[in-house]
Amino acid sequence: MIIGIPVYQKVDLLDVTGPHEVFKWMTPPVEVRLIAQKPGEITTRDGFTFLATHSFADTPELDVLWVPGGDPEALKTIMSGPDCAYLDFLKARSATARFVCSVCEGALLLAKAGLLDGFTATTHWLFIPCLKQFPEIKVAAGTPRFVHDRNRLTGGGISSGLDEALKLVELLAGYEAAQEVQRTMQYYPDPPVASQLPQSTSCPFSW
Repeated sequence: MIIGIPVYQKVDLLDVTGPHEVFKWMTPPVEVRLIAQKPGEITTRDGFTFLATHSFADTPELDVLWVPGGDPEALKTIMSGPDCAYLDFLKARSATARFVCSVCEGALLLAKAGLLDGFTATTHWLFIPCLKQFPEIKVAAGTPRFVHDRNRLTGGGISSGLDEALKLVELLAGYEAAQEVQRTMQYYPDPPVASQLPQSTSCPFSW
């Protein structure tokens, strides 16, 4: 089984590495590919650099497509720039993927590609008004950590990808397999602070 994470410059670090960590603890093992238009170094929004080992061209099929969010300027370039390679890759690989997933603003990339039409979805709380600009998508009420609708799985902001990735493990390998990953990672969140999310009323960027 191959889980593909298509990455780009200024992608969000935890959107990629958090789920990657979850998936690599799965039993039976799966292959997790970091894919870019061309293999090479990717520098995240916060300046961390990692290696994308595969290209769009050498990844003809995926069992799972996992789309991360990133810097709004990077999203704008992908969504409205002249190079459609990223969106074309999403469209092509989603056609045969067992699950199509996004975390954070990655939902906007799926939305732009038309891959959330007819589905219920969510995204980072601040960008929910952006997702509402796509009339064919039913935006989930509130700010859920993730939303599962048939073979679409979309997550809220950044850290939501950890919960969402555990849900994907459950969908792929069963509840007990997801429990084992949780125990191995000792993922039992108990943050030392408490706050509430405000309601976002306008999209913070345009494309």
